[in-house]
Amino acid sequence: MRTVRRLLYRDILGSVLFVSAAFLSLFYFIDFVDELERMSRIGAGAARAALLSLMVLPGHLYELMPIAVLIGSIFSLARMAQSSEFTILRTGGLGPRRALALLATLALGFAALTFVVGDYMAPYFDKQADAMRARLSGNVASGNRGAWLKEHKLVDGKDHSFAINVGQATASGALQDVRIFEFDANGGLVSRIEAKTAKVDGKGQWLLSEVERTDWLAKPAQPVDAKKARRADDALAVTHWRLPSMSWDSSLHAGVVAAALLPTVSMSTIELYRYTEHLSAQEQSAQAQNIAFWRKAFYPFACFVMVALALPFAYLHGRSGGISLKVFGGIMLGISFVLLNNVAGHVGILNNWTPWVVAASPSLAYLGLSLAAFGWLVRYR
Repeated sequence: MRTVRRLLYRDILGSVLFVSAAFLSLFYFIDFVDELERMSRIGAGAARAALLSLMVLPGHLYELMPIAVLIGSIFSLARMAQSSEFTILRTGGLGPRRALALLATLALGFAALTFVVGDYMAPYFDKQADAMRARLSGNVASGNRGAWLKEHKLVDGKDHSFAINVGQATASGALQDVRIFEFDANGGLVSRIEAKTAKVDGKGQWLLSEVERTDWLAKPAQPVDAKKARRADDALAVTHWRLPSMSWDSSLHAGVVAAALLPTVSMSTIELYRYTEHLSAQEQSAQAQNIAFWRKAFYPFACFVMVALALPFAYLHGRSGGISLKVFGGIMLGISFVLLNNVAGHVGILNNWTPWVVAASPSLAYLGLSLAAFGWLVRYR
């Protein structure tokens, strides 16, 4: 069995690596052309464009991994079926259950690689690429994406709510154009803080710089002539300060703020989980983020589905079609899986379906389809 395992794993790994290299080469060329145009406008040169294109490859690998596993596995197994190698293995005692177990173990390795690339390598290199673009262009901001955050906390024993707007984040992680609005329990505006820049630590301490603060404080009650109308401004005392810096305590630590500023596709699984927990705690809608979290969590296990889809091709007769036709069928299966996965996410958001069900349904559907086809081929072919 060790020899059979070595034969299968070596053949399938070689095919998957070949398919991955082909896809990544294509994406690298496309990214290089785009980056070359951007870098030429700022005089950075082709070497910088080549390096930036290289940095985004882990993200492409994460997206392409299940499809590369499917196409590579189909190519390898179909070739072995056409050359009767798989038939010889079956005659030598490689039963359906054992073949499925061997490929499931290989799929576990692909799933682990997908998880590491998606949660660690791709986010790290994406941040490095953003920092390099910002440094080369002379723009300190890593992007124009802003975010609104919400928080509730007690102030002088009373429940106050805060709405925080962040204009954008710099490549170093500092925040720019920060505005903090404080509201009392009745929804009245209590204070407004505007800061040019801010830094947030891991415990929720905000260090604001170049601050302008405006407070609306209630005046002590005074007798009013009943014949005269009382203006709302007469009951408030407005104070305004300009401060070089100030600190602001919050439960919004650096991880939550960074998650709010990042696109969901660029977040790691743990960042998505923390962000959805924050949204739920603040009674904000988190349906889209919950679906994104479960899709991110289930995505590595798509490798199991892809391997299961490829296994029936090993039980087809060599005369039932060439390898190219089977590979084309595998590509169509992979594309249909990606489309169904995306459509299910959008439909789940619109209909407010259970997030983990929405994320798991495409994989379970294709896994059931592959096992049904595998069982039929083993039984009747």
